Amino acid sequence: MYFRITYLFFVLCACLMTSCDSTPKAPETKTEQLADSTYDDHSYSNLKEIRTSHLDLDLEVNFSNKTIYGVAHHTIINKGSDTAIFDIKGLLIQKITIGKGKNERETDFVIGNMDKDSILGQPLLVTVKPKTTQINIYYQTTTDSDALDWLDPALTSSKKHPFLYTQGQAILTRTWIPIQDSPSNRITYSAKIKVPKELMAVMSAKNSKRKNDSGTYYFKMEKAIPSYLIALAVGDLKYHAFSSKTGVYCEPQLMSSCKYEFEDLPKMMNAAEKLYGNYQWGQYDLLVLPYSFPFGGMENPRLTFVNPTVLAGDRSLVSVIAHELAHSWSGNLVTNRTWNDFWLNEGFTVYFEERIMEKLYGKEIADILALVEFHELQDELKRIKNSEHPEDSRLFLDLENRDPDAGMTDIAYVKGAFFLKTLEQKVGRKNLDIFLKNYFHKFAFQTINTSIFSEYLNENLLSKTKIDFDSKEWIYKEGIPENCVHLKSSRLDKMVQLAERVNNGEKALAPKITFKTIRRKGRKKRKMIVTKIERKDHIVQEWQTFIRALSPTIGKETMREIDNRLNFAKCGNAEIMTEWYVLGIRNNYKQIRPQITAFISKVGRRKYLIPIYEALCETPENKKWAKELFAKISLNYHAVSRNTISDLLNEK
Repeated sequence: MYFRITYLFFVLCACLMTSCDSTPKAPETKTEQLADSTYDDHSYSNLKEIRTSHLDLDLEVNFSNKTIYGVAHHTIINKGSDTAIFDIKGLLIQKITIGKGKNERETDFVIGNMDKDSILGQPLLVTVKPKTTQINIYYQTTTDSDALDWLDPALTSSKKHPFLYTQGQAILTRTWIPIQDSPSNRITYSAKIKVPKELMAVMSAKNSKRKNDSGTYYFKMEKAIPSYLIALAVGDLKYHAFSSKTGVYCEPQLMSSCKYEFEDLPKMMNAAEKLYGNYQWGQYDLLVLPYSFPFGGMENPRLTFVNPTVLAGDRSLVSVIAHELAHSWSGNLVTNRTWNDFWLNEGFTVYFEERIMEKLYGKEIADILALVEFHELQDELKRIKNSEHPEDSRLFLDLENRDPDAGMTDIAYVKGAFFLKTLEQKVGRKNLDIFLKNYFHKFAFQTINTSIFSEYLNENLLSKTKIDFDSKEWIYKEGIPENCVHLKSSRLDKMVQLAERVNNGEKALAPKITFKTIRRKGRKKRKMIVTKIERKDHIVQEWQTFIRALSPTIGKETMREIDNRLNFAKCGNAEIMTEWYVLGIRNNYKQIRPQITAFISKVGRRKYLIPIYEALCETPENKKWAKELFAKISLNYHAVSRNTISDLLNEK
């Protein structure tokens, strides 16, 4: 049986290659040709022949041996194939059956070889019949199931109970569910999850609002989603409602902070719906995870996963929530067909996020957020230009034989957003808003690629407005086009000027003493007035700009003086602390090593870890220290962050 199915696998591959060659001749460049492809470089699945339409999970979560085990029931649509191909990585397949209930019968299956770089995992080939409508895969996860983060109590807020969460984007869902793991195939799903009775399970689906006594939870996601958005978390959780359709789950110890920080969530929802139409998912809740979570947020439908670093205590980082909410339209409602099209998810979302922030907090704040991100984009462009893949500064990517995580850079997010900002400047905000609202309606619950979007853009906006706008330059060429919109902020300019004064040796942050003549009891007296700059005087993005404008050679003494006045090293805001730690490393300011150690031992968010570890790798002494520290704390990170930092530390 092994040889027959293996042969069929190669025949299928050959068919795919043949069908690619037979597609109508596309535009001139390779990237534009790839954009027209209906195939996914990052999945083995034979979706054109046979595909899952509904997934039903019956699983038990075992914290003792840190495994999930059970069965994945796939309801399938078969166009005549005798083999179904699934994606797996790090899974133990126990048996596979076809049929339901009394008609369930075991069938043959073969697990193919791991791909050369262990990126895609392995194909799971299952023998089926032309009339098969259900495939049941009995399996369990292993220590190589990278989507799963099993946290001991010490790494949680409670310090009493363990915690588990999954992270599926981009292609990690296959490490905890045997599935056709391509964003091009949207499915509905249901689940029965058994967990320890003292814990609660939640998913990207309809959720219970409270813990039950049985430890068994049932879920339904009735609207079709791509596989990377199937998500599970298990922990000691409580729920708070902000409105009839918004709320937050978190560990009890975080509830007070969450209630304050996310109070504006209903306002965000209202602003988003006014911009681009009704919210389509029923409920929008947040789940605050432990610190190991590798991202600021993950837009799992109905239940956004959030990193607790967002709990800054002053609502200064809630743009992360605006971003994840915006994904309910861009990414979740209309999804990138392949990971080469990732910018269609993220560029639109950043643009939408900033429009929400403008609605709530004003244009000045929205522009400041955009300018700080544009500054980060400039650094990203320099890095990419000097990398092995300078072509990665295009919006549409060619990630064949590469981990799709390589495309999750500021190019997709910020260049994508500035593409839309520039388009807005050309066609007018009113015209762009009408276009985007229609776009989300037209492609709701569908996947699209860059080619489809470009055609829709030309037909429904550029031609109608008779605007000459070279979208191909933005999408298929490297770097930032010259017509990119330019934003300004006098507040950020002032922070740069303040930093330049410090760079020039001025005591720009020292208190200023002035005297004022006052009259008291009929007598004139001189009153001394002390004016000093305090951290609360400026928003986070202003302080980020100030720190970035400081010279990498200002010296330890100046850094100590600034820290004494503004306490950046211990301020509690991860954005400011990261900038300060990077500057301190480059200035050999070893006084803050304890704070750096505490921070990167606790926080697993990749956005913060990468610049700190990169700065440490700039000198042999610091790199040695970083390697020693990483060896002790690496298990505090999710595999996404752990693998990224490991690769960074092992670069020559």
